[in-house]
Amino acid sequence: MNTNEKPLTESDFRTGHNPCFTSDIKSAALNVYADDMHNYLLPYAQLLSAERFSNPALEQEPDAPPEKMLIRFAQAVVVVLGSGLDAVERDLQQYELKFVKSVPRRFAGLLNTHIATVTITFTKENA
Repeated sequence: MNTNEKPLTESDFRTGHNPCFTSDIKSAALNVYADDMHNYLLPYAQLLSAERFSNPALEQEPDAPPEKMLIRFAQAVVVVLGSGLDAVERDLQQYELKFVKSVPRRFAGLLNTHIATVTITFTKENA
């Protein structure tokens, strides 16, 4: 993992590139850049289901990200919070989602799809 990554600036978004996610028709796995500063590569062959819905935290925290997405794999559940997650869902449905990664909230207004947090929970003991 590169810990000397250059901080994002507004000019990074002017190219039409979204640093939160990207797609690739040759993706065999989803690379999860989790907020715990680890990268996890989860194979699409183990994808079980996904669901996207309104974030229930909005009731208690008005500034919470408006959408929540659960991506379930055989041994892990990835939780993505953000806005405009329909694009992430579409790429995932087609097995083309290459990675997901959170970016600071200050960039949310510049992006159609903003990912605020990415967490992962393992459902089985890793061998």
